[in-house]
Amino acid sequence: MVETDDRAYVIEFKLHDTAESAIRQIREKRYFEPYLDCGKDILLVGAAFDVNTRNIERWLVETP
Repeated sequence: MVETDDRAYVIEFKLHDTAESAIRQIREKRYFEPYLDCGKDILLVGAAFDVNTRNIERWLVETP
């Protein structure tokens, strides 16, 4: 979770899995719920790391 003045980012990182799986986990476990009334835009960020390059292979951004 990262907050700025106008946004709240709910972030899930995955290794040996997909960015889609990360977003699915955020939604299923409802990690964003505590921030629904914060008055900020909420963004769900799922990121998958590539083990070989040690970089983010793919990332997705959605709203709740």
